[in-house]
Amino acid sequence: MLLYRDPCEAYRRVDFDARVKGANSMQLVDLCLEQLTGSIGRAIYAESRGDNSAKSAALTRATAALTALQLGVDPENPAGPALLHLYQTARKSVLDSAVRFDAATLQAIRADFIEIRAAMLGSAS
Repeated sequence: MLLYRDPCEAYRRVDFDARVKGANSMQLVDLCLEQLTGSIGRAIYAESRGDNSAKSAALTRATAALTALQLGVDPENPAGPALLHLYQTARKSVLDSAVRFDAATLQAIRADFIEIRAAMLGSAS
């Protein structure tokens, strides 16, 4: 039996897998931040269009990105506890939006992580 597969999702998955394979830790963090901000943006857009399926998929992907970021934190690093708190708080807000969508909160989280990503990439240059 043939299963329906979204070609866009298939290409996205191939691109994601290729980028993960062989990436260093900075590139993995960058990828997670990219996935997080993109997914939150897609969730906000999907909500505005009334597309609950796309919204749910985007919130799930954002949660996965935050979980991956959280798991990658070294709690012994001086910045570790602050990062863990940031990721846990953002994750809670994303999960809460699955029940009661809050576009303003999600947009603020997205803006914060875009700024964090830009600062990280700027310091790496």
